[in-house]
Amino acid sequence: MALSDNLGKKVRLMIVKEVEFGVYLGNSQEKVLLPKKQVPRGVEAGDPVEVFLYKDSSDRLIATTSEPKITLGELAVLTVADVGKIGAFLDWGLEKDLLLPFREQTAKVKKGDEVLAALYVDKSGRLCATMKVYDRLRQDSPYQKDDEVEGIIYDTSDNFGVFVAVDDCYSALIPKREAFGSLKVGERIHARVTKVKEDGKLDLAVRKKAFLQMDTDVQTILERMEEYGGRLPFTDKADPERIKKEFGMSKNAFKRAVGRLLKEERIEICEKSIEFRKR
Repeated sequence: MALSDNLGKKVRLMIVKEVEFGVYLGNSQEKVLLPKKQVPRGVEAGDPVEVFLYKDSSDRLIATTSEPKITLGELAVLTVADVGKIGAFLDWGLEKDLLLPFREQTAKVKKGDEVLAALYVDKSGRLCATMKVYDRLRQDSPYQKDDEVEGIIYDTSDNFGVFVAVDDCYSALIPKREAFGSLKVGERIHARVTKVKEDGKLDLAVRKKAFLQMDTDVQTILERMEEYGGRLPFTDKADPERIKKEFGMSKNAFKRAVGRLLKEERIEICEKSIEFRKR
């Protein structure tokens, strides 16, 4: 196997030659440089060294004993170090930042953002990152219905909902009907498993079961009424999209919470508004 076939991977290679600026690893037919500052103390010709192979700023194959935050075939959450003309650059623990081309981004990113990424080798033979990881996620999670899980959002769809990598590796979806509030790519979420599909993928909900969620919903409505000066300028017959935008909840959840407030005699529903009940 050619050394270039191990691009993006960790390998153990033999020291075949020592030079002033480092050592060469490989064999008599093919060699790769391990720079002097990367060479472990006490090694000499004939000793094996575990290294990671990537390309330097001149696109030359080079070895490093530094530990990359991601290797080929893995997924990892990486931080955006900078954004340039050809894409973003991710900090992956090596001197040269990792390119995330614009076409491989599932959402626009900025410096400081965290993204779930995978490595791939582009047409020019260079290592790059991609946020398009749907086909790389596992479908063998240990979770069951109603389990609480954590994950990172890696993509969104107007048709399907919000795509999540549970534990940064398991395939999951917050269906469109459950995608309430502001859910953005790169955001870490806490969610509940609502279904384990036959193929092993998970369906999630960021809201609790209705009877547990209601206390939170009631408080949200009361706070918003305070912001509006003591009255909401619409009733429980408002359009579902407006309710979702205002409160991050479904119309049914909104009506349940309003119903409790009515029962507790804390509000009253007028012709075009919901107002605090006068004591």
